Amino acid sequence: MDQPAELSIVEITPSAPVAAGVHGWRAKCLQRLVRMDLPVPRSFAIPASAVRAIAAGRPLPAAELERLIAGTRGLVGVRPSAMDPEWGGPGTVLNVGMNAARHAELAQSLGVEAADALYRGFVQAYAIHVARLDPDMFSDPDATLADTLDSFQHETDEDFPQDPARQLVEVLRSMARAWEGPTARLLRQAKGAPADAPLGLVVQEMALALGPGVTGSGSIQFIDSLTGAPRITGRFRGQTQGSARRSDAETIYLTRDPRGLSLEEAAPAVFADLVRFGVAARERLKEEMQIEFVVADGHLSIIDAIRVQRSSRAAVRIAVGLARDGIIPPEQALMRVQPRALTDLLHHQVDPRAPRDIVTRGMPASPGAATGRIAFSAAAAQAAAARGEACVLVRRETLPEDIRGMHASVAVLTERGGMSSHAAVIARGLGLPCIVGASGIAIDPRARVMRAGDRLFREGEEITVDGTSGEVLAGAAAMLEPALDESFNQLLDWADAARSMKVRGNADTPEDARTARMFGAQGIGLVRTEHMFFDDERLPAMREMIFADRAEDRRLSLDRLLPMQRADFTALFRIMDGYPVTIRLFDPPLHEFLPHDREGMRELAESLDLPLSDVVRRVEALAEYNPMLGMRGVRLGITVPEIYEMQARAIFEAAVEVGRSGQGVVPEIMIPLVSAMREVELVRHRVEGIAAAVRAETRTEFDYRLGVMVETPRAALRAGDIAEHCAFLSFGTNDLTQMTYGLSRDDAARFMGSYVGQGVYAEDPFHILDREGVGELVLIGTGRARAHRPGITVAMCGEHAGNPESIAFCQRAGLDYVSCSPFRVPVARLAAAQEAIRQRLAESVGPESGLESGTGPDDWFGPGMKIR
Repeated sequence: MDQPAELSIVEITPSAPVAAGVHGWRAKCLQRLVRMDLPVPRSFAIPASAVRAIAAGRPLPAAELERLIAGTRGLVGVRPSAMDPEWGGPGTVLNVGMNAARHAELAQSLGVEAADALYRGFVQAYAIHVARLDPDMFSDPDATLADTLDSFQHETDEDFPQDPARQLVEVLRSMARAWEGPTARLLRQAKGAPADAPLGLVVQEMALALGPGVTGSGSIQFIDSLTGAPRITGRFRGQTQGSARRSDAETIYLTRDPRGLSLEEAAPAVFADLVRFGVAARERLKEEMQIEFVVADGHLSIIDAIRVQRSSRAAVRIAVGLARDGIIPPEQALMRVQPRALTDLLHHQVDPRAPRDIVTRGMPASPGAATGRIAFSAAAAQAAAARGEACVLVRRETLPEDIRGMHASVAVLTERGGMSSHAAVIARGLGLPCIVGASGIAIDPRARVMRAGDRLFREGEEITVDGTSGEVLAGAAAMLEPALDESFNQLLDWADAARSMKVRGNADTPEDARTARMFGAQGIGLVRTEHMFFDDERLPAMREMIFADRAEDRRLSLDRLLPMQRADFTALFRIMDGYPVTIRLFDPPLHEFLPHDREGMRELAESLDLPLSDVVRRVEALAEYNPMLGMRGVRLGITVPEIYEMQARAIFEAAVEVGRSGQGVVPEIMIPLVSAMREVELVRHRVEGIAAAVRAETRTEFDYRLGVMVETPRAALRAGDIAEHCAFLSFGTNDLTQMTYGLSRDDAARFMGSYVGQGVYAEDPFHILDREGVGELVLIGTGRARAHRPGITVAMCGEHAGNPESIAFCQRAGLDYVSCSPFRVPVARLAAAQEAIRQRLAESVGPESGLESGTGPDDWFGPGMKIR
């Protein structure tokens, strides 16, 4: 009976029907090497369907086995061929078919030592990976062939199998079942593969790397994996194949090197061929490849070619280099780089080649690395900064009043918290390396010490925070500089040309605005004005206003803040130089500006010349059971209107001042936490009144836009009504997620890991936008707003606006722009471009797309980046 077509083994020839989706990436890559006329040993591809059948207990038919063995001169290697190389696979098994008869033949042609090494290596691999015997019994490098065969017989009560067909059957079954095992499933799922991802297998004739003359195995690549710079790297391992080694085995360099012998000197023709093949592979495979090869007495065989492993900075340089050389189009270069990889280029990084003294690990909440002296309080951090010392703010968890200490620090480390905690959110906005939830440390702020296991660190001692990996290191680690080079800028220029959705930055300070502009932000989409009031010069006036009983007294206190706010906005407008600036009016509850400890209240009483009892009563009166849902945002603006009136006046006066210098500015004022149309009406009337007053006082006309920050589910549902009274809507998905789920993002970290692990949530909804719930509210709100007011601008600001998956959703939802922290602007630019490209490819894949004949759109993408 004929083998079903879907289970048929295919010999890999130039015209064979080999497909990556059926036979895996390795099989397809080998076919491309064969098409290039490279010296590839005879190879066969086993489709994923056949591998599944083998795992289920249905072995290949005897005729197919015979075809594999007869077609490859007896000895073969079996390699995994997953659909995506990033998914890995079972370990390769070499020299299948080795037995006593083959050993005797090889002893005649290659020598006894080489034959023994090959046979011994295969028995050891078979025992460990196929027979599943104790690895310790087969890991002795000094064991002879006889010792190894005796150990196998002793452990299994039978001689080592001599039938090549039986050996191949067992190897195939073992690899197929290993792929289906629970450990393998978890490992590939961690790399983005589905649990039921298919696996193909490749059976390849062995090119033996032990024998006379220049013989051995090696690998070569033509770029530096860390930097992406052109450079030949690799090694040639003479008289070595896998674990099989002759006694005279040695590793030599590839290129000429004063430290020792090189392949270029020992076999110049072979080296020249390798270089030629590398150039051809780059051009034909459209990728930087690492080539695996074997040299047998001066004869070169190409065994495999895999995508070069690379750092984030190398990935950018490689993609741009391929596009500049005309090998791939710029849009394909954009798809080769993971957006998150750009964050590694924006910050200092710990050099991966340097030693690491790891103290503890936590959640990598904000990327980059920095070294500084430990500071256990915001005051200590500010004092260190004043002395010109770099410091790391180390806290159990941060609070709003720690913002000044965070500004003074080079990194932040907290014992508690999650990816959406206060420390994580603020650090990402400031571009500070940050690790949260480092449960392996215990902080004693009174004793000013930090314990990590049996190690003790005191305030002032130096540590390194690696916010990219989540590792805390003792002392100062070797660093790599940021890589904002020509390749980085070129990639983002291409991204800007490809995308349709705009990208703005969030900025709370002039420095944030400069950073956002430097990274290509097309405006400021969120200015959180409350952070401006924690400054030492402003906090006293803010507290005076809070303790004032009458509107007139509140205005007197706010009059002291007015010139400061005006200066803030003037600086932002000047920096943005005509780009839009969206200023969110005051949002947090007032109690955040008051001390909560007895000593702080005593100092406040002295500064305000009030009895301590009055201060305590006022602090207690402002306390709320659930501040997130209490007197904040627009509710505060309506009940204490003097705050919004002062801010509106500061905005308009700043716009007038900047406008007089010739810079055009149209400020955008955003009302926070709206849930009802009437709230917008009330604030709008007050803002219009202030605008009219400033126009009259200055005798200057100016324009502005009033909008709403959509943070409550009701605002999303009533967006049509709200849109009638504003020029734009911006979804604040941090609070919208909290209110949709009924979760506090500061407390959710306690159980979020368990929820995600048990499949309650697919992802942390504070980290990746929940498309089914929060996303639906965004779609509903956008649709209803545009139905009532077709020209309205709709955007998203907040943490999700800097997340690549969430940005892809925003692009498909038709939002006009996203606004994220300054250091996420490059990520958002690239993510928006990639989603625009995906949409175009999904709509039409043909000659006009720039894809070469015979390829699909997935060939454009880097690992894990498919059309969704």
